[in-house]
This record gives sequence, C-alpha cells and structure tokens, in this order.
Amino acid sequence: MPHDTIEVLKKLDFIFFDAGGGHRAAANALRDVIQSQQSPFQVRLVNLQELLDSIDVFRQLTGLRLQDLYNLMLKKGWTLGSPQLTAGMHVVIRMFHRKQVRLLETLWRENQPDLVVSLIPNFNRALGESLRRARPGVPLVTVLTDIADYPPHFWMECQEQYLICGSDRAVEQALAMKHAESKVFRVSGMILNPKFYEMAPLSAEQRAAEQARLGLDPARPVGLVLFGGQGAAVMLDIALKVSGRRQLLLICGHNEKLAAKLRALPHMAPMFVEGFTKDVPKYMQLADYFIGKPGPGSLSEAVAMRLPVIVERNAWTLPQERYNAEWVREQGVGIVLPNFRRIADAVDELLEPAAYARFRSATERLHNRAVFEIPEILERILRLANEAQ
Repeated sequence: MPHDTIEVLKKLDFIFFDAGGGHRAAANALRDVIQSQQSPFQVRLVNLQELLDSIDVFRQLTGLRLQDLYNLMLKKGWTLGSPQLTAGMHVVIRMFHRKQVRLLETLWRENQPDLVVSLIPNFNRALGESLRRARPGVPLVTVLTDIADYPPHFWMECQEQYLICGSDRAVEQALAMKHAESKVFRVSGMILNPKFYEMAPLSAEQRAAEQARLGLDPARPVGLVLFGGQGAAVMLDIALKVSGRRQLLLICGHNEKLAAKLRALPHMAPMFVEGFTKDVPKYMQLADYFIGKPGPGSLSEAVAMRLPVIVERNAWTLPQERYNAEWVREQGVGIVLPNFRRIADAVDELLEPAAYARFRSATERLHNRAVFEIPEILERILRLANEAQ
C-alpha cells in the first residue's frame, strides 16, 4: 500500500514487557523495519511493567516484579505446574483490572495514540477497555508472538480487537471466538530480527574459518544449543550427554553461572560456550541443527536459518509453548522428545543423512516475512479506522 494513503504522521504505541525476551525483541524489530521503510508512523515503545509497577502485587509480596519472577522461573527451570501458575496469575490480574484500566486511560489521554499495538498476552482486556474509554475509535491490534493462543484470556479476548496471527491454528482460534474475518490477519510466521534477512550468506571457506576460530571442527556437524535469554540448567545435561560424540555451540544468555559451569565441563568433542550475545544469527550460520525449548522466537529463528530442530514437550514445557512442539511435527522440521534423556540418540537420528535431508527440506519450504508484512497491515487498519470516523 503506498504510504501517501495516510496523509499525516500517525502515532503508534507498541506495548511490551520483559517477561522473557521475545516481547521487547518483537517490538524493537517491528519498529526498526517501520523506520527503515519510512512508513508514516511515529512509534513509541511502552513498557507495561513500568506503568503497572505501583499495583504489582507480586512486587509488593516478594520485592520482585512479575516479569522478574517469570524470568527467574525460566532460569531455574521451575516450570512444572505452570498451567496452574498461569491460572493463578489471571486471578490476580482480574483482581486489579479496574486499577489497570485507570492507569492505562491516563496513558492514552497523555500519549494520544492513533493506534495501539499489543505485543503481550494476559493484559489485552485491560488494554482494550481503557482504550475504548479514553480514545474511542482508536484500534487495538494484538500481534501474537506465540505460534498459537493459550485460552482463555491469554492473547485473545471477546472484545473489539484486531489480531495478527502467525499460524493457521491461531487464525482458527480467533474465528472460533467469533472475531470477524476482516479483523483477523494471517502473516507468514513470528516476528524475527531484521538481521536474519540482512546477513550475507557465508561461503564454505568463510564458514569453515569461522568455525575453526571458535575451536570447532569444520568437517563435523555443529549443534547449536539455545534456551532463550535466561539459559536453562538442562543445557548442562545436554552437554554431558552429547559432547562425548558431537561438537556443540552453546548460548547461555544472561545466565553467567551456567556459562561458567559449561566452560568447566570436561568434553571429548569441541565445544564453544557463549553468554549473552546479539550475534545469534551469526552463530546459527555456523550450526547445522538446533537443540532447545520450543519457544516461538528461537524455534522460528532456527527454522529461518534452515536448521532442523530437536525440542522437548512435557509437563515442564510452558503451556503457551506446548502447541509449538506439535507445530514442529506438523511442519516436519525436526524431532520432538518427551525429555532430553535420549538426546544423544536423537542427534544421531537427526543427522542420519536421509533424515537430515528431509528435515532440512521441510525448513526450506517455510518463508517467514512477518516483520515486513505487519507494517502494511497496520496501515490498512488505520485506513479502515479513518474511513469509519
């Protein structure tokens, strides 16, 4: 759509928080693409956690923000029973709903946004209600950063709400909730950092040189182990089971203690350990397959880089990520395990030449351009809102 269809610069509020790294990363990626495309938008990033700090009951009880408690849970692997924890969190959110709405109403009156884009779950009811009160006619657009919803009251609510979905499953969920087809948009996947599209491909010689620089053997497959921005203790078990036969590249995120333990781990095969890095695309260029949790971000990044995946799905898997394991099977892009106890055998199975070729071919059938598709959808929604006034 040509940009001159919207005559004046429109103000967009992008709502995110730091419970996990995916919401901020998606907001930043989308903002960067909008700016690079010279779209007629003025984007403002709004950290909802900071806005709601004064009524964060979790902080009042524990001294930790809700998002920090969530990140600690991921870091320690305390995810067993997470469906019940999610239900309990929703009870608390409902208890403070009116206060959330009042704080958000004040924000909308001060910011005067023309469009609000939510990149977070759990709070879309409060976002929608407050926006209708303070700025009637201003659309709320919820961009799912999960492959599918985890109802009820996660991403989708029974309210006026545009939905941008990265899978057929999410679209089906939206339509089943009676959202109008005209307000449900299908894009080709999850939002990825533009770096994943901007990198020049490495020649075989360049790739081998980079692998050798990290102490890896270019003649052998490299497994990339990544469990989000907080790392995970299970990476130690994976390294113990796999590093006797296979070389690994492990990224630990902000978990410095984990990185230190991995570096001190005896290993027969070459192993490189990295902490927090913004060069995940570069490291994925050097890998041949991916091992991790079925998080929507890292899973989509791996598939975009044509890496077959090995993930687990069990009672410890976050409830909103359980469908992602089904998605791996449906798309044929890797192996789903009940746990990582037999990870060494799974790696052998994945790297069997015929199997690896099949998994790799499946990744090549998927073409995710969501971060470039969404700005045009936002323009379309704004145009419809303008026409309705």
